Amino acid sequence: MAKITRRNLLVAAGAATGAAMSTDLFGQDKPLPDRRYSFQDISPRELIQRRHLPNVELITQDNRRVRFYNDLIKDRRVVIQFMFARCKDICPVITHHLVEVQRLLKGRVGSDIFFYSITLSPEEDSPQDLKAFAKKHGVGPGWTFLTGKPEDIFLLRKSLGFFYNNPKEDADRNNHSGMVVVGTEPLMRWAMCEGGADPKWIATVIQTEADSPFQGAVNGVKQADPALHVPVKAGVNKTTPAAHVQRE
Repeated sequence: MAKITRRNLLVAAGAATGAAMSTDLFGQDKPLPDRRYSFQDISPRELIQRRHLPNVELITQDNRRVRFYNDLIKDRRVVIQFMFARCKDICPVITHHLVEVQRLLKGRVGSDIFFYSITLSPEEDSPQDLKAFAKKHGVGPGWTFLTGKPEDIFLLRKSLGFFYNNPKEDADRNNHSGMVVVGTEPLMRWAMCEGGADPKWIATVIQTEADSPFQGAVNGVKQADPALHVPVKAGVNKTTPAAHVQRE
């Protein structure tokens, strides 16, 4: 009987795996061409929904049960804030800013743009608490405050990108209330904006995203044109890719 050595075992293992795999130029194993794989045909919009917009059940400040994606997000332009009613730090400031933004958008909130504030303390904030918080801050129509099961709120927060890899930082609720999500769901356009910024700037970001591809402006405050303007002299090749060409 042949003596079994570590070298013999490695050679045998390599031969077994070599039957199913080959190695690419970067030294990584890859499947051979005769392998068959089955991939689901999922549209980009549905993929975003599955990964980032879970259809969890929530409860509004009016004690109405809704589904996050089906009832609140699908086919809409939305602004999403995380807060909690007992917050004494940043939440009241950002809510105050968004109230001013709602005024600057002149009736669009509740018409073609929808505001959502989701509690970070669902175990404490009842619908009645959220309703009282909204009334205290002068929130207008078209702005919904939401609570739900703690595990569903946690999933929603993580899915929307409000999390820290450091568990200690992630456990601090105040760390998740500083940013605002702005989205146009059917166009798959999603952005974030600082909730502590000037309300005119926040309104401009929202309007720019909502009215894309047009440039937005609120009370004269404009966003910079994201396209690159390249001065081009006569006779220069004008095939500059991904740029608006501006002649001198």
